[in-house]
Amino acid sequence: MPVTRRASSRHQVNGVKVEEHDTEQDVPASPANETTTDNVEANTKKTARGGLSAFERRRLENIAANQALLKDLSVTASKILPRAKATPSAASSGRTPRSAAASRKREAPVKRESPMPTRRSSRVAGLQADLDDGKRKLDQAVAVASPSDRTKKMRISGDLNLGDTLVEGKKWSSGMDGLQGLKGLSHGAQPGLRTFTDDDVKNTTDGDLKALRLRMNGLTLYEKWVPNDIKITPQRVYSLAFHPTQDKPVIFAGDKEGAVGVFDASQEGPEPPADEDEDWDPPNPVIGAFKLHTKTATSFVFSPADANAVFTSSYDSTIRKLDLDKGVSVQIFAPADLNEDMSMSAMDMPTNDPNILFFSTLDGCIGKHDIRTPSSEHEVWSLCDNKIGGFSLHPAHPHLVATASLDRTLKIWDLRKMSGREGSRHPALLGEHRSRLSVSHAAWSGAGHVATSSYDDTIKIYDFGSRAGGWSPGHEIDEDEMEPAHVVRHNNQTGRWVTILKPKWQMRPRDGIQKFVIGNMNRFVDVFAADGEQLAQLDGDGITAVPAVAQFHPTMDWVAGGNNSGKLTLWM
Repeated sequence: MPVTRRASSRHQVNGVKVEEHDTEQDVPASPANETTTDNVEANTKKTARGGLSAFERRRLENIAANQALLKDLSVTASKILPRAKATPSAASSGRTPRSAAASRKREAPVKRESPMPTRRSSRVAGLQADLDDGKRKLDQAVAVASPSDRTKKMRISGDLNLGDTLVEGKKWSSGMDGLQGLKGLSHGAQPGLRTFTDDDVKNTTDGDLKALRLRMNGLTLYEKWVPNDIKITPQRVYSLAFHPTQDKPVIFAGDKEGAVGVFDASQEGPEPPADEDEDWDPPNPVIGAFKLHTKTATSFVFSPADANAVFTSSYDSTIRKLDLDKGVSVQIFAPADLNEDMSMSAMDMPTNDPNILFFSTLDGCIGKHDIRTPSSEHEVWSLCDNKIGGFSLHPAHPHLVATASLDRTLKIWDLRKMSGREGSRHPALLGEHRSRLSVSHAAWSGAGHVATSSYDDTIKIYDFGSRAGGWSPGHEIDEDEMEPAHVVRHNNQTGRWVTILKPKWQMRPRDGIQKFVIGNMNRFVDVFAADGEQLAQLDGDGITAVPAVAQFHPTMDWVAGGNNSGKLTLWM
């Protein structure tokens, strides 16, 4: 069959050859015309009677301009990039000719560091709130960092001289002044919206309760410096504690990056000039800040046998002892394997044995370490499938352990009896109570109460009283007895930037009345009695953030709060 072939004439546009189609003529068909590439190309050279259209000319001009631009970029790049070495031709080298792709040497692929994943919520990541394993995997993915970052986070072994761990900054002392005066202690969410008012105090009919409320509401904000001037740690406060001495208020704080701050509130405040019109920049308080851990400092324990010993625990899997008198920090416990992760969420010491430390971990374990043994020796029991956020020992009966977990439970354990099969032995479980959402902390009082905070926006108070002392080893607590005696509505939705709210008891109240403190999202600190009655809501001028980490002095009516900026608030 005949094939139509177009004759063409050629001219150039901006250096590009352009074909103008002219006439059509029929040529005999042949197999070559239908199959060969040359004939296919020839068939594309078709002409038109009227020449190029304006659109076609414009298109060809754009093509020519783009080619010129690419050529210019190529010339520029050749001046910047090193030229490839010339290789001998196949003819000159005697080699058999091969394709350029086959003769080109492959370069080794460049290894690229994977960027740190963007932190995402479980909801955005498609995880259900109940799937704690999924959340743990997400947290592990977020924790992936570059080798240099991981090196910074590795725990520090051995002893530390506090002079070598000082945190730089104008808010902290440039020397050891932050510890001066502490040596020798052995001798001695809707900001401002109140939920507990003065009317609640005035309208109290019970005489004893009214007197207690008046006394607790009489605590006043520390006046020597405003809260924003008392920056006790460089980063967000995660843990807070009063030294048990009654001679003066000495507060310890641990932050999210492992620094420990020390503030002696008895120091003299600045004296303003006599002339009120004179410009005056008051000096900062003397605060010592020391980098004792490489990750979050989670709790403090003070030895009942040595008032100069302060134990600190951390997410970096270590427990250290800070010696206030010698000015050194000694490693007390760390796993033998440097790469083993045993992130500690809390720590406690039995009142009847100052040589034993208990700690909880983020993977649901409770551990025990004797400080007289080598640093790596310990016992550990897996008690929960999820994170244990907080735990405590009964002050009067320290064999009783209360744990609060991400699995939504409060559990009571007995260290005197071991249960389970060989290889998975653990303290006997006496009883448990399940909340609607995760339980953040469980705190024993000296009189046998357990206070918990939960993300179901409640504070629950369980009253085991003196009965706990009579429980035999392995005693099973009735379900009715495991029900909370009092449930207090309390906003516990801290979110991402505020440290989790946890109740903390006054361990040895001089008035004999059991009471605890907890941070309030409206920028207060709440004080409650063991029967759930609110005693006070502490506030004051200059509080600009939530004092989420609240702490009672063991015996004195002193209350401290720490916020996400590392600032300290104190009431006395």
